[in-house]
Amino acid sequence: MMKFTDSRLNHSLNVARKMKEIIQNNPDLFTCKPEEGFYLGIVHDIAYEFVEDPIFHEHKGGELLKELGFKYWREVYYHGDPDANYISPELMLLNYADLITGPNGENLTISERLIDIANRYGESSIQYIKAKRLSEKVICEFVPKIKKPISDSNVPLYY
Repeated sequence: MMKFTDSRLNHSLNVARKMKEIIQNNPDLFTCKPEEGFYLGIVHDIAYEFVEDPIFHEHKGGELLKELGFKYWREVYYHGDPDANYISPELMLLNYADLITGPNGENLTISERLIDIANRYGESSIQYIKAKRLSEKVICEFVPKIKKPISDSNVPLYY
């Protein structure tokens, strides 16, 4: 069984903080409040605690949150999936924040994150292939819409 480790908590916390700030800086792009974006970032990887194979954490997490009545369960369910048949600004933001946050919560560019995923899982892994395709979608369809990025100069904006 996988576990929701301290490093995963740091990752989720920094995803949450990035989401909150981007929503605060770009309120016209999102339907959720900054606080809701923060909650979404915190819980997006929670199902690592409940799955044997990490490839299933998104769907398991979304299903758990749906049962609890969490408004943004779909964003958790579909995060990391470049072929999702569901899209929302919050999902794109979650994917972006996830792609610029390393596995221990460190700030990375999207390119650095892809290298990290390739090093951990291999370039032929489903994790890398999905992340690569998702990064292209996020860069083309979401990043240009952000008017005011994150204020922390240590946080990469795009690539």
